[in-house]
Amino acid sequence: MFRIVKKSEITKAQSIRIRTIAILLALLIVGIFILMFGFNPLKIYMSMIKGAFGSSYKIRQTIIKAIPLLITSLGMSVAFKMQFWNIGGEGQIMMGAFLSAFVALNFQYLPKPLLLVLMAIAGIIGGGIWAFIPAFFKSKWGTNETIITLMMNYIALKWVAYLQYDLWKDPKAMGFPKIPNFSNNAILPKVFGIHIGWMISIVLVVIMYIYMKYTKKGYEISVLGESEKTAQYAGINIKKTIISAVFLSGGLCGLLGMIQASAVSNTLSVEVSGGVGYTAIIVAWLASLSAPIIMIVSVLFAALLQGGSYIQTAFGIPEAAALVIQGMILFFVLGSEFFIKYKVLIKETKDIELKEAK
Repeated sequence: MFRIVKKSEITKAQSIRIRTIAILLALLIVGIFILMFGFNPLKIYMSMIKGAFGSSYKIRQTIIKAIPLLITSLGMSVAFKMQFWNIGGEGQIMMGAFLSAFVALNFQYLPKPLLLVLMAIAGIIGGGIWAFIPAFFKSKWGTNETIITLMMNYIALKWVAYLQYDLWKDPKAMGFPKIPNFSNNAILPKVFGIHIGWMISIVLVVIMYIYMKYTKKGYEISVLGESEKTAQYAGINIKKTIISAVFLSGGLCGLLGMIQASAVSNTLSVEVSGGVGYTAIIVAWLASLSAPIIMIVSVLFAALLQGGSYIQTAFGIPEAAALVIQGMILFFVLGSEFFIKYKVLIKETKDIELKEAK
């Protein structure tokens, strides 16, 4: 008979050892899977590394993939720290992109620096408001934020689809469902061949680390996440803390929406989020909601995605097989979190029978 017991404490060395074993097991199982396709696993693994970091172009592509993961995960971590389960990153990214696109398309005559700042503010407000709604319901009536934030993703998606196919449809696109491209002064500049979003990401990591670690608000969020009763006893305004923290969470996602629409898509479309709102949940938890670790995990995750895309073309591996490889590695890494927090005890049936007899 098995019994699961929560571990009281675990050292950093033990945590690293468990994660290392999980990664090695993942590589072993995936290696067997690769052999079934008639490929050399070591060659595939080396090619994945080469595909992510093998040239300056590939490094740039990996960083471009890491930026949305990083910013969205930072936003998610604020809500998760408070045990507010914000699953609405996709919708918040969409609404941030929508509001920033509104500014870009209607105020394109403004100077570039001013226009970009207004777009960023609009993006933060758009994502923040979309997160504020479930936060208000939660603080007022105790509703289930997981369901509401998830449902609001679909509302945001359908709203942007309506804009793309009808209200904002570009008359010059010859019937193609497309929103007009942004003007040049609404496009984020590039630094070292990568859009400036990477610099914004690094600044946000520093700001969020300081905010969560050394400010009163960050302390209140952490206390509320630990225990609502403790927060009440400490005199923390629970409703205000929930709403402000979740607005910040959604605002960061909305800012990412602005960055993706401006620097990557150069317009608003239903593909602007690219599913990153869901992937960022995994990244945030793998990083234990710590801003500096989120940055590292985001880059590694982006490298896994970039490397997976590379082996598809380099070896002719089907996309589904490449996704299985990525998924298997993630499964083992996520599974290791269970063994970090819990231990499995084996109880002999004889001991149980003796206890029952007594």
